[in-house]
Amino acid sequence: MTDVPTIPTRRLRCAIYTRKSSEEGLEQEFNSLHAQREACEAYIASQRSEGWVLVRDQYDDGGISGGTLERPALQQLLVDIEDGLVDVVVVYKIDRLSRSLMDFSKLVEVFDRNGVTFVSVTQSFNTTTSMGRLTLNILLSFAQFEREVTAERIRDKVKASRMKGMWMGGYVPLGYDVVDRKLVVNEEEADTVVDIFTRFVEVGSATVLARELRSERLRSKKGTLIDKGYLYRLLNNRVYRGEAVHKGKSYPGEHDAIINPRLWDQVHDIMSESPRKRANNSRTQTPALLKGLLFTATGAAMTPSSTKKGTRRYRYYVSMDLLKNRETPNDGIPRRLPADTAEAAVITEIRRILRTPETTAQVISVLDRMDIPEAEAIEAIQHFPKLWDQLFPGEQARIIQLLIRRVTVTAEGLIIDMRTDGIAGVMRQMMTPRQPEAAE
Repeated sequence: MTDVPTIPTRRLRCAIYTRKSSEEGLEQEFNSLHAQREACEAYIASQRSEGWVLVRDQYDDGGISGGTLERPALQQLLVDIEDGLVDVVVVYKIDRLSRSLMDFSKLVEVFDRNGVTFVSVTQSFNTTTSMGRLTLNILLSFAQFEREVTAERIRDKVKASRMKGMWMGGYVPLGYDVVDRKLVVNEEEADTVVDIFTRFVEVGSATVLARELRSERLRSKKGTLIDKGYLYRLLNNRVYRGEAVHKGKSYPGEHDAIINPRLWDQVHDIMSESPRKRANNSRTQTPALLKGLLFTATGAAMTPSSTKKGTRRYRYYVSMDLLKNRETPNDGIPRRLPADTAEAAVITEIRRILRTPETTAQVISVLDRMDIPEAEAIEAIQHFPKLWDQLFPGEQARIIQLLIRRVTVTAEGLIIDMRTDGIAGVMRQMMTPRQPEAAE
């Protein structure tokens, strides 16, 4: 009598999951993922009498660490499990599925909720029993321990390399290139870096310098315009001193320095002051916009002056009559004016005149002779207030000198005598692009 093979009452759909942490070797015809899959397929074939069948879908994650669950193939496997398409998950080793005990507990929770069994080809256990769970937790603990030890070895290697001054990768700072895994000075960019440090010493303000650099269209190594945040990072980067930094500690680097110690100290002496104090210093150095232009109705010149109360400094324009103790008639003419009030009044008048049709026509006529389209000329006039706010104090003072012939202080207010013929020239200068001092 011939034995009739027993037909299982239920088919178990098996999904094979494979993973490799690095991309090295994946281009080979037979790589690690293929080896894992071959072993798993053989194991499933050996369980055919138990009703095990291999699903068609393949779940392979190549070049992705087991320390995260954010893996495309794994996420697709979890979706298929939730949809009831998988009964058994087969892996070569449990650390292929996850190296984190916490992450693995999340996966087991998904498996249990959907009645899915987890099987490791090289580590025999069954997650449906308490002993199998204990075995799994022990194996996972060792897998996580191995992962943490590996991470510690990597960190120690990075630290040791940094202490020797070696470049360990990452973002390449402006002024350097990487050649044979070492930092090499890029002479053209290095000149730009030195220029930035030098100009910061002269200006004393990161805000002002960043605005200048953006107006010159100066770009970072990544090709983005330099902003204040990038400028601070550049000025604090000890790589420019020829040092390698690790965890806040610096060591002599293998690469050449770009910034000499004297210039570095000058920059950081300025940066050691509070931003508010630096801002106050910048304001005290702001040129008087109306210097040499402001007179009283009696003809006396008014000169810039300032007083300091506490930490604040107040600017004024003071009549020479008052400074020389000359007798003046009681005619109601102010002999002392707050600088901000007088300058704001003049700027407001400039903006008003620019909006008049006569001025617009004059500007268009001049710019048209320069082959600048009328539409661009009109747009420049309309955007003058915004352009004005972007100018530096020295530039604003220069433009005021070009536009204003004289400002007379009377008892009734200010009389502003403008050089209307100079407006078109100023607009022409503002529309002419600046030539950057450093190559992009």
